[in-house]
Amino acid sequence: MNYADFQHLAFEQRDNGVLLITINRPEVMNATNARLHWELTKIWGVINDDDKVKVAVVTGAGDRAFSAGGDLNWVTSMVGSSKGVSVAMREAADIVYNMMACDKVVISAINGVAVGAGLAVAMLADISVMSEKARITDGHVKLGVAAGDHAAIIWPLLCGMAKAKYYLMTAEFIDGKEAERIGLVSLCTPAEQTLPKAMEIADKLAAGSQMAIRFTKKSLNGWMKLASPIFDNSLAMEMLCFLGEDAPHGVAAVKEKRAPKFPSAS
Repeated sequence: MNYADFQHLAFEQRDNGVLLITINRPEVMNATNARLHWELTKIWGVINDDDKVKVAVVTGAGDRAFSAGGDLNWVTSMVGSSKGVSVAMREAADIVYNMMACDKVVISAINGVAVGAGLAVAMLADISVMSEKARITDGHVKLGVAAGDHAAIIWPLLCGMAKAKYYLMTAEFIDGKEAERIGLVSLCTPAEQTLPKAMEIADKLAAGSQMAIRFTKKSLNGWMKLASPIFDNSLAMEMLCFLGEDAPHGVAAVKEKRAPKFPSAS
């Protein structure tokens, strides 16, 4: 693939080797549909093979969202569908493992709400800069499915097990200041400074020793590799939940903007 093949990711290449990637579905708050989910599995290999790229910065189009979760029509198509679950499971794993395998540094500029696959990209970035006005939530349990698409491999490392369990099991939203306080993101900034700060860091890294920086990333990613069996298990459990009795009620509740009534809680 090349950059022209992507439909929902926009690119701006800087002369110093910094590539700005924008998740570009602003009309739906950059929500992840089937095509964008697939594109998020492929872009890391393209970046890795592009000798002109030293550092990538990922953000969301507009000022409301980084990526506001999965497109509900796409999520609905997975409920009760073994084929849909199989595809989503493979791609969710590819997003995580392909980001980890990318030699280039990835920085997320979390400019607004981040949920679902978009949150996976935001959290798995090597450095994360979050707006104090932005809000994030894993959100899986509200759909009636286990937190599986990235959280088990990285949240306990970032913010500790106690906070990870609390936020992943309650699906409460976390703002930028709290996310920085508990170590979930690298930095929190005023909204207007989020992307500029991310670009400032990218410029600094692009001017540094590329071998030293990339080997440091590779070494630190060993901690996440140790958690790979935990992640694989969590992903399988998430997908199993999509075939269970709670998921249809959870998805319906989100669509109808009401509290879910899960059969398993009756």
